[in-house]
Amino acid sequence: MNDQDQEHDLEFDDLPSKSQRKREMHALQALGQELTELSDSQLLSLDLPSEVLEAIQEMHRIRQREARRRHLQFIGKVMRKVDGEQVRQQLDNLNAKHSLNTQRQHQVENWRDQLIDGNPDTLQQFISDHPDVDIQHLRQLVRMAQKEKSQAKAPAHARKLFRYLRDTVLAHQ
Repeated sequence: MNDQDQEHDLEFDDLPSKSQRKREMHALQALGQELTELSDSQLLSLDLPSEVLEAIQEMHRIRQREARRRHLQFIGKVMRKVDGEQVRQQLDNLNAKHSLNTQRQHQVENWRDQLIDGNPDTLQQFISDHPDVDIQHLRQLVRMAQKEKSQAKAPAHARKLFRYLRDTVLAHQ
């Protein structure tokens, strides 16, 4: 093997294989598909080029199955112009925020349900955990929600109690 052939081989050793390039393209296409499942507000919160945003928003308008498949391939092609790792990180951060919000919602629902069930220890625990809470207003909301529940009425005060608890918990965190 002469020097020229060795230089030529070294050049190609640095390039990714065709299989590796295909794997990367499929990964970008899958990432693009995940992005098509986001709402417009979630999409806008990500730092994406306008070409990618337009392609994803166009996907929402396409109804035919084959057209959607072809457009998804186009999104994969457009995604090659962005840093896939950065977009993946932004998407993971967005999902983590969503998960944290869901966790908080469940926590507030548990507080509300326990307060309506009438456990006095729960009320004291909530007050000690959130010292800035308006105790009189909280007790009034709990009494009204309990009254609604006992009379089998629509849960208007239970919803008010939930909103008050949510606002209190969010203000405290």
